[in-house]
Amino acid sequence: MLLKDVAYEKIKSKILEEHYEPGQFLSERTLIDELGMSKTPIKNALVRLESEGFVTVSSKQGIIVIDISIERINDIYNLRIALETYSCQEIYQRITEEQIKELEENIEATKLAAMNKDVKAFATLDHEFHLAISEFAGNSEITKILLNYQDHLRRITLRHLKKDPNRVQKFYAEHVDILEALKNKDGDCSSLMKKHLYESKMMYFQ
Repeated sequence: MLLKDVAYEKIKSKILEEHYEPGQFLSERTLIDELGMSKTPIKNALVRLESEGFVTVSSKQGIIVIDISIERINDIYNLRIALETYSCQEIYQRITEEQIKELEENIEATKLAAMNKDVKAFATLDHEFHLAISEFAGNSEITKILLNYQDHLRRITLRHLKKDPNRVQKFYAEHVDILEALKNKDGDCSSLMKKHLYESKMMYFQ
């Protein structure tokens, strides 16, 4: 991996986990010291992070960590509700044993993360569960949209669970219900997905 990519991943990880908090000012010197890297890879990483909406960089103000607005979070959830209920509708009658097995393995790993209240692992597994259903449905444009939002989705989920780590149990149980509906080729999987995402959204804004 190139140094600029290492710098990008390290800074992004600190933003997602809010070691660098929304609104926080960062300096190149701070990043150089914390990452133990020279200026060039860090500058390249910041250009990429700015294009993805994680920071703004200006000569006057320096580097500022951008928060996700309430409006954008609401819009992202509503987009997910539309796309992911569609994916469930598309797949429930034709899901394969192999695809079921992949979701079951995810659920087992999610169960362990939930028991340990490991919110970082849980957020990653949560995203993988939803993405897998989209991939199984076979609409590459929907999958592309979810991939484009993946880091922002992880950031939202991590913030969700840091507010209340016990939410992992609720989210895990709802994933189990969605999987059971898919295994039974039950069209209710769409309404379960809709309810899961809608309630997650409403809980986030409480």
